[in-house]
Amino acid sequence: MRITCPLCGPRDRREVYYYGSDDYLTLPEGQDFDAIDAHLHLRDNPAGVLRDLWYHEAGCTSWLAVTRNTVTHEVLDVALVEGAGSGILAKMKPQGDAL
Repeated sequence: MRITCPLCGPRDRREVYYYGSDDYLTLPEGQDFDAIDAHLHLRDNPAGVLRDLWYHEAGCTSWLAVTRNTVTHEVLDVALVEGAGSGILAKMKPQGDAL
C-alpha cells in the first residue's frame, strides 16, 4: 500500500504508522473517565471506507488523515491534520531527538 503524503509525495506504507480512527481528534465532553476510556478503546470494526490517523514518522513527521477502503486497501484521500500539536495527538507523538 502506498500513501501520498501532502508534503513528501508518494511513500511506502512502512514510512507511516497507523494510530487508529480519526475519532481520536475529539474528546467526549466533561472529565468522565469511563466516557473517555470508551471513546478511546471501544470501537466498531466496519468494512468499507474509513478515515484513519497515520503518523509519517520516517518522513516529515506530520499527522495524516487517510481515507481508505479497508476491503480493497485503496487510498482515497490523504490530508494533513490541522492542530496536531495539541490534545490527544500530542500525547501520542513519539518523543525523541529530531533528525
